[in-house]
Amino acid sequence: MSEPPLLEVRDLSRHFNAGGSLLPGHRPRRIQAVDGVSFDLAEGETLGLVGESGCGKSTLGRLILRLIEPTAGAVLFEGRDVTQLSGQALRETRRRIQMVFQDPYSSLDPRMRIGTVIREPLDIFRVGTGPERRRRVGELLERVGLDAGYAARFPHELSGGQRQRVGIAAALALEPRLIVADEPVSALDVSVQAQILNLLHRLQQELRLAVIFIAHNLDVVEHISDRVAVMYLGKLVEIAPTERLFSAPEHPYTRALLSAIPIPDPTRSFHPQPLPGELPSPLDPPTGCRFHPRCADALPICAEARPALLSYAPGCAVACHVAAHRLGLVAVREEGGAP
Repeated sequence: MSEPPLLEVRDLSRHFNAGGSLLPGHRPRRIQAVDGVSFDLAEGETLGLVGESGCGKSTLGRLILRLIEPTAGAVLFEGRDVTQLSGQALRETRRRIQMVFQDPYSSLDPRMRIGTVIREPLDIFRVGTGPERRRRVGELLERVGLDAGYAARFPHELSGGQRQRVGIAAALALEPRLIVADEPVSALDVSVQAQILNLLHRLQQELRLAVIFIAHNLDVVEHISDRVAVMYLGKLVEIAPTERLFSAPEHPYTRALLSAIPIPDPTRSFHPQPLPGELPSPLDPPTGCRFHPRCADALPICAEARPALLSYAPGCAVACHVAAHRLGLVAVREEGGAP
């Protein structure tokens, strides 16, 4: 019998009011930042979450941590619905889910020494004695590749890569089971990005962490992720094991993203497939498949019916009428659970 997932996201949505007319009979406009997203995450698995800026990736990460409240849906962590917890139960769950933020320049308090930044979670949750916490800070610094002497420094004395290592150390302080890393390398130089990616991969393997790695670039997640999920305009459009998704993507949006990755081989030609048109507004998403106005393969049904996220192999699912027909799946049906 297989182990239950560590994390289960079920039909999760977050819609934001965007103002609008105050006249009688006019409903407020709403931004559908995340709309009916479902997936599972196993213990020790790394899921890459990718898509264009504004597709809802960061909002989804914050919903999982309950930093913002969902409009609908559920987030089950270790079998308990995080969206229904409060008080001590929510506090204990948050101890086991931590976040690494995008910008190492703004995520650290400039007035706090590095040792205080890393020790703060231990102080809040009253983990260990004072000497034990100080010792733990030194251990965490060394685990992320920094000397224990960095504890006495301030953030402005560190490079961007060093600051991100501090952010990772602080996230590990309470020994979480799940890390949500929100574009943790996008603000870093390319030469430093590889170092942070390698560090995260090593820590994930050593500590058996589950990781949701959020990025806007498929190339970044290829070498760190076990599976990759692709979002478009608040919806999950494809999810598959990394090798399968990169070698045989089923959704036309995924294929377009992959075609934009430069090939570091002068003997091979580079043929990106630019998407026509502009990204639609989440205030007024297209009917049916949200990608259909930019899709060269679109059929009439694509403008009429929203495609379900259908599973076609273990760990694989796609929300596309054309792909469903090609794979021999049911073309149209109500959206169901996670793959």
